[in-house]
Amino acid sequence: MGGSGLAVRDLSVGYGPVRALRQVSLDVPQGAVVTVLGGNGAGKSTLLRAVCRTLSFHGGAVTGGTVSYDGRRLDGLSPDRVVAAGISQIPEGRRVFARMTVADNLRAGALGATGGRADRAAALRRVHELFPVLADRAQQHAGLLSGGEQQMLAVGRALMAAPRMLLLDEPSLGLAPLMAERIAETVREINTQGTSILLVEQNAALALRLATRAYVLEVGEVTLSGPADELAASDEVRRRYLGVVDEDAAADAERARASHPALTRWKG
Repeated sequence: MGGSGLAVRDLSVGYGPVRALRQVSLDVPQGAVVTVLGGNGAGKSTLLRAVCRTLSFHGGAVTGGTVSYDGRRLDGLSPDRVVAAGISQIPEGRRVFARMTVADNLRAGALGATGGRADRAAALRRVHELFPVLADRAQQHAGLLSGGEQQMLAVGRALMAAPRMLLLDEPSLGLAPLMAERIAETVREINTQGTSILLVEQNAALALRLATRAYVLEVGEVTLSGPADELAASDEVRRRYLGVVDEDAAADAERARASHPALTRWKG
């Protein structure tokens, strides 16, 4: 890992009178995988929109703080200039162009990229190496793909811009466990090839396995942060996000059930 990467400092975001993020700060060093955990409404998607400059499309606006990439301020850039700067987003719910072919979806991903025809060809080869099924189904309408295949297409479309950083919003959402693991392995491979990852994910167990550092968002604020393995071992994270019940509490509950058995029905 090297380079300054992504730096978010004291970022605040509002949707009209509603404050969605409050002075959020985080770093994604170049070459790292960083995850942001949190429940629904915590502000995770809002954070990604602020980075890629699409907040205005959702009625939101940055009200304070800064977002920089490799020392360059992204504030004020249009979304296409953020892509040109090396950042691509894979939105929640995949959002493929259902009536377009797989091939045309991938071509759309190259719009705004800075390279020429040879670079686009190289990007397409990389996508087909990662996801051979997309080559096999190049002329099929994207809406006819399975959910997992659509997620592959969404990732492939983002890679067509040859980004140095990917923003992934809930990539495992709605996928069967085996497909979610396959997507996770692909994310790991993409990172190994040199692309930084900012991963927003409700599947905390999966996210913490992929990431080197993690942040926990609650109601728009960072409440926990640190190395991913340390957060994975945290009792609070295990209880709230990994579904692990504290062993002492579980033992106390079992003893209580043994000494005070529940009545199965009332007896008159």
